[in-house]
Amino acid sequence: MFLFVKDVLNTAEIGQIREAAKGLKFVDGRQSNPHNLAKKNLQADPVQPEAARVGQLAGAAIMRNDEIRNFAFPKRLATPLLSRYEPGMNYGPHADAPFLQLPTGPLRSDVSATLFIGEPASYEGGELVIHLGSERHSFKGEPGSMILYPSTTLHEVAPVTSGQRLSMFTFMESVIPNQMHRELLYTLNEVSALEGYNVSWENRTRLQFVIANLHRMWEG
Repeated sequence: MFLFVKDVLNTAEIGQIREAAKGLKFVDGRQSNPHNLAKKNLQADPVQPEAARVGQLAGAAIMRNDEIRNFAFPKRLATPLLSRYEPGMNYGPHADAPFLQLPTGPLRSDVSATLFIGEPASYEGGELVIHLGSERHSFKGEPGSMILYPSTTLHEVAPVTSGQRLSMFTFMESVIPNQMHRELLYTLNEVSALEGYNVSWENRTRLQFVIANLHRMWEG
């Protein structure tokens, strides 16, 4: 299950990130994953203060978003990092590493996310492709939109044929480690929000009782 969220960033935040990207140093993306031969992109060098600043800006926007919180149940968030794909670059099919080494200790990657920064019309190719069985779902979002998916999902970035694809990526450790449990809680919360007032007060209360106690039971 994946979730596409619009307007995670506002116009001012998008502008700040784009402006910062013009002055940042980008390095070979394989520096963060040297053993993955499928990875051909550039990433902002994270030691730069401006890279850290825009990462924190994006991270704050992600964590304040209700749709994201209700889908991912985030406990910890890796600081979002800018990535750039130029013509001929891509990231072949892969599943994300189970743990990331952060300054604060290892983070378990339960949910992965791509935050779109550049205009989709400014580059050809470069779609985020999520593989679900024999199906392939392609995403090329508007600036400020975000796609979230389980980190276990096979996915790729299609080759960029012209222009420049600018985006950010991040990983979340969820308070609900099990993917199926997250999906069930998300669905129950959606049903409660959409139909809660169409049932009796007693049944709405019982539904909230189930949701709250499943959350307690499944929290890692």
